[in-house]
Parts: sequence; structure tokens; C-alpha cells
Amino acid sequence: MEAAFTRWMRCFFNIVQLVTYLSDGSCPFVSQSLRESMFETNQAKLLMVEPELVLAELATFRLELLGYRLEVVSSGAEALDRLRHEPIDLLILDTKLPEGDGLEWLTELRLEFKADQVPALVFSLDPSLEMVRRAYLAGAQDYLITPFDPTVLEEKVQRLLPSHAEIV
Repeated sequence: MEAAFTRWMRCFFNIVQLVTYLSDGSCPFVSQSLRESMFETNQAKLLMVEPELVLAELATFRLELLGYRLEVVSSGAEALDRLRHEPIDLLILDTKLPEGDGLEWLTELRLEFKADQVPALVFSLDPSLEMVRRAYLAGAQDYLITPFDPTVLEEKVQRLLPSHAEIV
């Protein structure tokens, strides 16, 4: 029993050290707005359609630290079901989905939900101008090449959110 308690205390101490490092200004990868909002709650609801688990976890970690409520699904069908049952402030979508091309899915989504109802940020490994052009033509409001700088993700999300959903 004592060994379990010691492991728990060591884990707790490491978490406290991590939170301190992230919030005290010494970590070079944490922006001022992230430090200010690490423990605040934001009313903005984000939906991420991302089949790649690692990319979803990285983005989720950053966005939840910023106080956003984030739900991650791995397919367009799951996302469409969520969108029909609950309004969201921002859709984050990968170009590669299990059922096919994410941009084709976004084009179909725009028949039901306009850009002012559901703004979209597209993730892609493809940095080509053709892919960026396709994303905007499909109905995206912004494009982010992966892997991405977390501060760039933060800036794009904040820019795309309706003014009522900004961090308090």
C-alpha cells in the first residue's frame, strides 16, 4: 500500500511541476494567452474530425488548455450526427477521413450548414497550393498544414471563432 501511495505522490508532483512550467512563463512554447487561460473555461464548443489519434491528442491538449470544450470524432458520419444534434462554434477537419476525402465531405456539409453557422479549419499534410485552393472552394475558412506549431493553431482558432465565443 505504501508503494502505491509513493507512486501516486510522485505522479502528482510531476503533474504539479508540469503545470508550473507551462504557466510560469519559463516554457518557450506557451503563449501569453495560453498562460492566462490555462485554468479558465471557455464557452466555445469545437468539434474535431480527426482519424489520426496522435494529431487529435496534440490539438486537444492545446485547445483544452486554452479552455475550449472540444469533442473529437474520427469520421464524417459521426461529425454530421453531432452537428445535427448540437450547435458548435468551430469545426476542425482533416482532409483524410476513413470514408474518403474530407474536402468532399465538407462540400456536402455546406449544403446543410453554411460557413456562418459552422466555420471550418482544415488540417492537412499537403502544403500544395492546389490542396489549399480545394479546401477554400469546399467551404473552409482557414487551412493548417500538419504537423503544426501550437501557437499557430491557437491563433487560427481564436480568429475563426464568433466574437461571442472568445476567451473570457
